[in-house]
Parts: sequence; structure tokens; C-alpha cells
Amino acid sequence: MTEIAIETHPLEPFTPVHAKLLMLGSFPPAESRWKMRFYYPNYQNDMWRIFGLCFFNNKDYFLDIANKKFHQQNIRDFLNEKGIAIFDTAYQIKRLKGNASDKFLEIVTPTDLDMLLKKMPECSHIMTTGDKATDTLMLSMSLDTLKPSIGQSTETYFANRRINLHRMPSSSRAYPLKLELKAAAYRALFKEIGLL
Repeated sequence: MTEIAIETHPLEPFTPVHAKLLMLGSFPPAESRWKMRFYYPNYQNDMWRIFGLCFFNNKDYFLDIANKKFHQQNIRDFLNEKGIAIFDTAYQIKRLKGNASDKFLEIVTPTDLDMLLKKMPECSHIMTTGDKATDTLMLSMSLDTLKPSIGQSTETYFANRRINLHRMPSSSRAYPLKLELKAAAYRALFKEIGLL
């Protein structure tokens, strides 16, 4: 039986210094699925459609439909302008089945959240985009607060600051919820924290 390789996160954290919100997924898919060198790079993942619906009422706003890609620079500029940071809860993983399914991700090294937050002194909201990301975050932060329900939040303290932890529905199409309903949950959060 062959040893499963350990993968180290292939992207740098996207951390605007003025960020108020940190989005954390679990880990990127294999690079063969990427349509850009940035977060949520799989064209089948709906994260950037959710953002398009929430902020521009247009699910295709960040999509290059003709080439089945994304407008990466538009996404980066938008996130920077809004003060939204992105990384993942896992820094190193093993893919137990060779795919991107969270169910078959083994977390080898969780992300150093303290280090991430030090880059963003104004960040007081963390949003996880799926169950695996939420569980990994709560474990790595050693939180004794209750895990929030999907679409809900909980308040905690970490690294000497008050943090609102928001658990959002996964943007993966494997998660059985209509795009418009996912977008509605994200829109409510963006309004609550003053980004919309």
C-alpha cells in the first residue's frame, strides 16, 4: 500500500490589513481542477456566484463565461475594497480518496489562526464555509463555545480579541441547497457586519 502524500497549502493567505471578515474554507481542490490561482478556483464551485448575487444581484458578475473561468483580478480588487480576507483552516492535509471531498480530507496541520489574525488588527468576524472548516477551526482554536448552526453565529474570545464565528453553508454543489438560498444566508451575514 502506497503512502498518501502530505499536501501543503498552495496559496498565500489573502489578508488585506484592514480586513473585518476572514473567510475560511477547508483546503483547495487539486490544481488540475483550478481555473485561476486563487481561492475557490473550481468553476463548479458556487462561491463567486454567491458573491455576485449578494453584491451585484448577478450570479455571473465574477465569471468569464466564454472561457469557463473567473475574473481573478476583479475578485481580488473587490475583496480588498470590502476588507474580506481568505484562507483555509488546514495548512497541510492528506487526500484519503484523491479528491476534494471534505469527508476524505485528513487534516495534518491546522492553520495558525493567531498568526493570520495578527496581520489584520481590525478583523473581528470569521466565517467558515462548510462543516469540515468549522470543526477544524473550533478544534485548532480550542474553543469551548457551542458550534453554531448553519447560517448562525456565536461569540468567542481568541488571541485577546472578541471574535464572531459565523458558520455558512458550503458553496460546493455537493451541498444540497439551491444557489439562491445559499446566497440569502451569505447576504444576511454581509448585511449584519456592515459589508452590504
